[in-house]
Amino acid sequence: MHKLTRHALLASVTVAALLTTGCSASSSPEADSAAPAAAETPAAAPTPDQLAVVQAPLGDKAPTAVATQEAAKAGDAAQKSSLKVASYDRKSGRAVITAKSVTPPAGDPATPTSSPASSAPASPASPAPSASETTAAPAAPVRVGDVIASAPAPGAPDGLLAEVTEVVGDAASGGTEVLTKSAELNSVLGESKAEGEVPVDPAAIKVDPLVEGVKVSWAKTGDLTFGPEGARLPLGSLRIDVGAAIATAEGAPASASASVQGFVQLAPEVAFSYDGSGGGTGSAPGGAFLGLTGDWASQWSLKGRAAGTSTTDGKPLRIPFAKLHADPVIQAGPIPIVVNLDLVCYFQVDADGKVTVDVEQDLKGDFRVGGTFSWSKGWQSVSESEMTGTPLDVNVTATGDVKASLGAEASIGLYGTVGVSADLAPYLRAEADASAEGSSDGTGSAAGSWALYGGIDLSGALQIQLTIFGTPIFQHRIPLGELHKEWPLAKGEASATTPTAPATVKPAA
Repeated sequence: MHKLTRHALLASVTVAALLTTGCSASSSPEADSAAPAAAETPAAAPTPDQLAVVQAPLGDKAPTAVATQEAAKAGDAAQKSSLKVASYDRKSGRAVITAKSVTPPAGDPATPTSSPASSAPASPASPAPSASETTAAPAAPVRVGDVIASAPAPGAPDGLLAEVTEVVGDAASGGTEVLTKSAELNSVLGESKAEGEVPVDPAAIKVDPLVEGVKVSWAKTGDLTFGPEGARLPLGSLRIDVGAAIATAEGAPASASASVQGFVQLAPEVAFSYDGSGGGTGSAPGGAFLGLTGDWASQWSLKGRAAGTSTTDGKPLRIPFAKLHADPVIQAGPIPIVVNLDLVCYFQVDADGKVTVDVEQDLKGDFRVGGTFSWSKGWQSVSESEMTGTPLDVNVTATGDVKASLGAEASIGLYGTVGVSADLAPYLRAEADASAEGSSDGTGSAAGSWALYGGIDLSGALQIQLTIFGTPIFQHRIPLGELHKEWPLAKGEASATTPTAPATVKPAA
């Protein structure tokens, strides 16, 4: 009796545990419907996915993402894919798509490889198959209406963001040949959100010197490189040194030969954000931003009696001394976003050819330029800069004005289309004034004053191609609001008087 009672008690505890934990091996529809009242409460609307924005891997590890028609209708972001763009022709839009298929182990039944277009993506928790991977060309890795986002690929050095318009069939070189047309970012980002700033690796920036005497040095995280003058560079920066002669005023003595010498040092970062929620109509995003930001430092000098050289429209002539280009790939979640960055460093002198200077400035600060979109205000410009300058050497003679800039023209776009252009022009300006007066008795006086200023001019424009975000089209360039700042660096004055000649006293007659 005691043993029976103990067995009955254990059975009761076991049943209670099963009912409490809901771990019945064969639950019935009735049991499943008997959920707690709290579970019947309607769930809150899902919040948009927040995608991390990071630097994407390069080479064979470069990501590819595919958005299916079903995902686009649901507002979901594209999913990571094993598809690769083997080749692309921009003129015709033809592309060859390949994929990795899994070869089943010996003894296992062969199962066709699923594609992003034909089935839902596997759960992240699913175990990876223990099989070798071989490159193959599935019959239809993509379908009409699918959108492919790819890092730079053969024939697409600026990356590829394209919608499949036709599946042609098997390509002679392997893979599947398709026809495509340009797509927009909202078709792969959906209703998700993404925001971040990604540094541009200075080692990935291609620099083309445009004049003699240009030297390039750089440093990146975890690696130090010393500049041509032995200066230690901050991590993640690129430095360009230049020294060049410039036009001298007509009739100036040989000692007044003019030159510009110094360096520009910058650490650019790509700023990107996207908000797929709260759009005004359709699937257009509620907000977006594309821009360039970073630290700037320059130290340069202007010497001699410079003469300004003007263009046909009367503006000072710019002399570019280096051209920089990079195609950094940032990754918003699984989606590769290819950014195209171009910088042209230049110097420009606007002078009247009268004043002789020997001035030098040390300039440091940061900048942020770009375009931001919201449904309430549309596209608007962003132009910000905080810089400070310190005079290192000042010598100004004669009367006149001179203004010299050592700046950079920048353009930033996505997948080969320009979105934002900006002109960052730190400058050095000197002015001198002198006056003199005298009398017939040989007396006279002279006075002079000079002043040295540092400053920055920032301007640019938003381009129509920013509609790649999926925002409403605008039919003209939108100028960036011009930013102009100037600060005094040094000033001085001097005066001199010729003494009156002593009077001669004659004796009385």
